[in-house]
Amino acid sequence: MNAPHVVVVMGVSGTGKSTVGQALAAELGVPYAEADGFHPPANIAKMSGGTPLDDADRAPWLDAIGAWARSRAGLGGVVSCSALKRAYRDRLRAAAPGLCFLHLTGERSLIAERLDGRRDHFMPGALLDSQFAALEPLQADECGTAVPVTADPASVTAQAVAALARCPAPTPVTHP
Repeated sequence: MNAPHVVVVMGVSGTGKSTVGQALAAELGVPYAEADGFHPPANIAKMSGGTPLDDADRAPWLDAIGAWARSRAGLGGVVSCSALKRAYRDRLRAAAPGLCFLHLTGERSLIAERLDGRRDHFMPGALLDSQFAALEPLQADECGTAVPVTADPASVTAQAVAALARCPAPTPVTHP
């Protein structure tokens, strides 16, 4: 990449946002933040119970992620966040202009298979359909790229690094 971007690794649950996000951050030499760590306990309880979050639930979570991203502006960083809707990405960009999004994509059947094999996460596979229903892919006017998750994580990360290198440089930021 031309300058240190703050990258949001987005997509439905089970696409490998955490795995690829950590690998991408290591490759770029920047910090990684796990979006799940920004959820208040009520959100985790709601999702653990099989109830999708609504926009009111997501607002403080998105604001916390946006604040982290803003703190990394000009320094670089990678954060995972489903960012399924354009409105959510707009909210993140309002907090941290210049974000670049990496949308991890995959067929529903592949993602469902991954979720079925996952034992260490609060997000049940039963919510996958609601995530796909809410998903609004990146638009042409949004900084970012989509990378399919059909390959192994190292290959997906390599594809992401190459694609993100073509993103325009972020506006320089001075920190107090």
